[in-house]
Amino acid sequence: MSNDEKLRDYLKRVSASLQDTRLRLEEAEARYTEPIAVVGMACRYPGGVRSPEELWRLVAEGRDAIAEFPADRGWDLDALYDPDPDRTGTSYTRHGGFLAAAAGFDADFFGISPRESGTIDPQQRLLLETTWEALESAGLDPAALRSTPVGVFTGIMYNDYGSRLNPLPAAVEGQVGIGSAPSVASGRIAYTYGFEGPAVTVDTACSSSLVALHLAAQALRSGECTLALAGGATVMATPNTFVEFSRQRGLSPDGRCKAFSADADGTGWGEGVALLLLERLSDARANGHPVLAVVRGSAVNQDGTSSQLSAPHGPSQERVIRAALAAAGLGAADVDAVEAHGTGTRLGDPIEAQALLATYGRERPAGRPLWLGSVKSNIGHAQAAAGVAGVIKMVQALRHGVLPATLHVDEPTGEVDWASGGVELLRAPVEWAAGERPRRAGVSAFGISGTNAHVILEEAPAGAAPVPLPAASEAAPGAVTEPTPARSELPSVAAPVLLSARSEAALAAAAGRLADWLEGPGARTALSEVAAWTLTRGARHRLGAAVVSPDRDELLAGLRALAEQTAHPAVVSGRLADSPGGVVLVFPGQGSQWVGMGGGAADRPVGRRVGGRRRQRPVLDGGFGHRRIDRRTRRLGRGTGRPGTSRPGGLRLPLRPRRGPPHHDPGRAGPHPSQALRHPVLLDRHRCSAGHRHPGRRVLVP
Repeated sequence: MSNDEKLRDYLKRVSASLQDTRLRLEEAEARYTEPIAVVGMACRYPGGVRSPEELWRLVAEGRDAIAEFPADRGWDLDALYDPDPDRTGTSYTRHGGFLAAAAGFDADFFGISPRESGTIDPQQRLLLETTWEALESAGLDPAALRSTPVGVFTGIMYNDYGSRLNPLPAAVEGQVGIGSAPSVASGRIAYTYGFEGPAVTVDTACSSSLVALHLAAQALRSGECTLALAGGATVMATPNTFVEFSRQRGLSPDGRCKAFSADADGTGWGEGVALLLLERLSDARANGHPVLAVVRGSAVNQDGTSSQLSAPHGPSQERVIRAALAAAGLGAADVDAVEAHGTGTRLGDPIEAQALLATYGRERPAGRPLWLGSVKSNIGHAQAAAGVAGVIKMVQALRHGVLPATLHVDEPTGEVDWASGGVELLRAPVEWAAGERPRRAGVSAFGISGTNAHVILEEAPAGAAPVPLPAASEAAPGAVTEPTPARSELPSVAAPVLLSARSEAALAAAAGRLADWLEGPGARTALSEVAAWTLTRGARHRLGAAVVSPDRDELLAGLRALAEQTAHPAVVSGRLADSPGGVVLVFPGQGSQWVGMGGGAADRPVGRRVGGRRRQRPVLDGGFGHRRIDRRTRRLGRGTGRPGTSRPGGLRLPLRPRRGPPHHDPGRAGPHPSQALRHPVLLDRHRCSAGHRHPGRRVLVP
């Protein structure tokens, strides 16, 4: 080989190597910047809010969830309140946003003993419940995710539950420490559900839940997990934070956050718990999971050395916003609205508004201001669960096409030069209709320690899986897994609406919640859609019930009877079988032998012997359009033709193996066969139906 030939060969190899390197770099960059889909949500917030849809209704209706101190926490309410801000040991406000029955918990549902349950911080208990609800809202069976790489990222900033007990009673020594440790919050979720991805508890104070979301997105993009739960929880077991901020004169006397208002007079403390279920957008599409919205980009930074340790810092807020936009590959004009930190303080709100004017407010198109609001005006400052509340609000705003009003703003604060940029307060609801480009929103959260976070949300892309009705099966006790209003006008049919639970009381409660929804927000939803959702989504527990009626009123009456634990002709209930049968697929080949094969299979129990009995399974015809066999005449029901002559001449279809990550259940969208009967020539089709990998060759359909 001459030198010229050697040089050409070398250059070819170098060129091929460079091309391969370029492709790998592009793939890595695409993975690093891939949008993250929000596929499930669950929450509890003040005002009796127990689901994302209830939070949306509270915000959209402009309701205020602030109330007086709770009477069920053992606080000395008479001694706690004093209007004098200088009196030590007291609070000059007696209002805030509190979770109702925050201590309620069904330990038996999670296999936790009553003794241990009492030592577990309510924040951890609520996170266990909302984990279940978030998974079921995406149509996933929590039990199916055991031993899979699901990540857990929780924000928690209080551990005062155990400190109430001083000295510790002997009966709880050795358990309270673990029950109150914030680090255990994420680990307890992973332990209880069997998740094997990263489990991280974050404490950056009021930015904790958004920082958790940022870390979860990074873990998904890096491949550390295939699904991730991200959010936060705050329950104030003691009134210490009210006493502390009363001495600093940082609280609003009436407990309300008047974000960006001329009347702003301090923050109002609140509580809450919320989790988002996240997945890479490409995986969510491949798995058919509902995409509520996507996280386009996020960023986290620190104030560094600023004017004060706990004071907000405008330049740092500007930097984190620009970093989030850069991560999303967007400009400031590409974002329509921002859900602000907006705590209602005279110091923090003007600093935040000026940072927004300096970033989002510049060079905006005429007639397209940045709309600014804060959910804290409705529920108070939920602290470690505040940022994720803003995310849920904006996801719901994207879905409903409305930007809701911010409360308690008669006049914007005069400490901000609002005319210096295109930023306007949402003092009234604003329509947010879909346009030529995707709608987007930013969400901010700033921690008292100086850790700032900003997230860019975008509406679900075209072609993403539609958002289904949430499950009607049992969520964590006391939880409300509420269906989303459907837009379809499918006619109602006599399909079974299924419910299941682990106890009679929980089954009755699930029936009551579904009946309430069908009489309210779901009044226009076809019964066929409700039945389809309950059939294909959620876990199945040991107790079950079916309500069957084509008439809406009768179905509602059946649900009410089930809720009241009384008999009704439309209701069938009982204990689910330990070894239920499955579906058998039959591939009859040329067709002439179908009557014998199908008829014999229909008469004989098909399947393995279980406990001395064979399990009966319905038979589906894989070649003639799902027809039934008349057992008396051995004749086929109505179909496309008669046996032996119905062979769609040479129709060929490409078959591919079913693929998916470990948590993907490819049989959720249709029959999942437990067994298949085949003609010898249909080995390939048999293998594909069973989920075996296959080179993708074409096979003849009988």
